[in-house]
Amino acid sequence: MVKVMTRISTGTPDAAPRQGSGKHSPTLEDLAAAAGVSRSTASRAINGGNRVSPEALAAVDAAVVALGYTPNHAARTLVTRRTSSIALVIPEPDIRVMMDPFFAVVITGITEALRETDVQLVLLMSRAGDDAGRTLRYLRGGHVDGAIVVSHHKTDSWTDQLAEGGLPTIFIGRPWNAGRGVTYVDTNNYDGGRLAARHIAALGRTHPATVAGPADMTAAADRLRGWQDGLRAAGLRDNGLEYADFTTEGGRAATERLLARHPETDAVFASSDLMAVGVLSVLAARGREVPRDVSVVGYDNHQLAEGTSPALTTVINPMVTMAVRAGTMLLEEIEAPGTHPDPVIYPAELVERESTAVAPSESAAKA
Repeated sequence: MVKVMTRISTGTPDAAPRQGSGKHSPTLEDLAAAAGVSRSTASRAINGGNRVSPEALAAVDAAVVALGYTPNHAARTLVTRRTSSIALVIPEPDIRVMMDPFFAVVITGITEALRETDVQLVLLMSRAGDDAGRTLRYLRGGHVDGAIVVSHHKTDSWTDQLAEGGLPTIFIGRPWNAGRGVTYVDTNNYDGGRLAARHIAALGRTHPATVAGPADMTAAADRLRGWQDGLRAAGLRDNGLEYADFTTEGGRAATERLLARHPETDAVFASSDLMAVGVLSVLAARGREVPRDVSVVGYDNHQLAEGTSPALTTVINPMVTMAVRAGTMLLEEIEAPGTHPDPVIYPAELVERESTAVAPSESAAKA
């Protein structure tokens, strides 16, 4: 388990000692005296401002700045039984987390949800084969007030135990065992796959294939199922199927296998934009022009989709919106334990760009 502290919390009852400063650290009594309020009022003011007048709150804020008051996190925890920390749990290798822009977008969204709070975000990453019990013990050991789980796999059964143990937990992406009381934020991946299939069929392609994501992840499984159902509805069949790991290199290797087995392929649906970049690179190396020879559709609508050559047609995966919503929902559940908000599912939407554009000559022929 890799743990990274990404924000620092403030706003606790008593001042922490300043190591090595040689100066007296201002106490809560000092703060109250400087602000001209009682100790209890000063405590309430720095712990959220409940039942404190605007005037007293402003006086305490000014005194905090003037005295250089540093709150004591441990003291606040004893009073509130809260840690002012939440965890973002990513059951993926740290190298994958650092290289995939998907995770940067998730962190950005959650941080936005925490912007007006004193809550810190703890990032937990784990590799396959790591001691899952260690992560679970940390999360259930009173170190955090809640958790957001993203990019979970079917074998990550320990994630189911988080909510069962009473820890407020929100999943980004539908978990495999999404029963009653499990809260998640997701996009309609099934409809996204169907949109890709309908778009490819409307272009008149007859040998469509797909580079699917990991079969042990619900997003990849739903996108593949939607794609296959969409093709069947259009009277087509999946010309070829290869699995990859949501990385560019994985998409590249899968495309090599796909074209070796099905050289007649004239359209490829990649289950992520990163994999679609790998698809485009292999097609270019083989002299297969996009979109004249092969149409390509990705999934995510990452910023990189507009910068590929040609620009990538893709299905929107509103990750920032979902991450902000997940963070907000978690904060709400921490304030009202046991409420378990209903799942939130965003609709799928296709963005058409040059990778599926119809060439002028083809348009004239169809006319």
